[in-house]
Amino acid sequence: MPVKPKILLIGIDGLMLHRVIAKESANHLKFLKDNSFFADTEVDMPTVSGPSWSTLLTGKRQDVHKVTDNKFENHNLKEAPDFLTQALKIDPSLITYAAAGWPPLIDLEDVGPVIADSGHIRFHNDGETLGYLQVDNEVFDHAFETIKSIKPDLSFVYFCGVDEAGHKYGSVNEPYFEAASRIDGYVKKLHDLLISQDEQWILIIVTDHGHRDEGGHGGDSPQERASFIIAHGVKYPHPNWPTDVKPHELVNLILATFSQSH
Repeated sequence: MPVKPKILLIGIDGLMLHRVIAKESANHLKFLKDNSFFADTEVDMPTVSGPSWSTLLTGKRQDVHKVTDNKFENHNLKEAPDFLTQALKIDPSLITYAAAGWPPLIDLEDVGPVIADSGHIRFHNDGETLGYLQVDNEVFDHAFETIKSIKPDLSFVYFCGVDEAGHKYGSVNEPYFEAASRIDGYVKKLHDLLISQDEQWILIIVTDHGHRDEGGHGGDSPQERASFIIAHGVKYPHPNWPTDVKPHELVNLILATFSQSH
């Protein structure tokens, strides 16, 4: 049978990849972009986190998951399970893991959440209250130790400090690039950890939207709709996915790659 790769999906909220690379604030992300499968893509309107992450993590568009804003009112996520839950239906023996600081993604006591199944190893804290400088670091620490010791088969790790900086300071000012550099460092350390493991991995990195220059998002401009997908094999071939991939197609690509290894 083919070797089964483990998969780590990293979500970086509000990251304008080309801008931070041009500013030399994301050197490891540049390395991954240049040495992996890479595609620019666009998220659906409205360009806010609730609907965008729901689409990216469930593989369903808004007409199915019904998340149209960050309030998650009248959502239909029960009919649009996240990709970790879908993977467990393929193989109940899998170890699945999620770590995030934005409560609607993962907190079972919050609105949503997008990752609602209790069968996953999970870590969360409230970055909206405590700030993402602290909480992103906690997410990183927990993810690093979990991947190192437990080695989940399928993981989602989310960072929000770039988006927080974009809202506070705009996306053309130094705090935005400082936040990107900090999270680029987390990505490098997690990538290095995967390299040090015996297993084969696919490292995937995505964002949910861009930012206006002055900060903020939600509109229909190309800058606000901008997203990307990086998929990098570690001791495993880089995925050969269509370069016109849409955000809602990512889950099926992940699960197809995973299923083909069984």
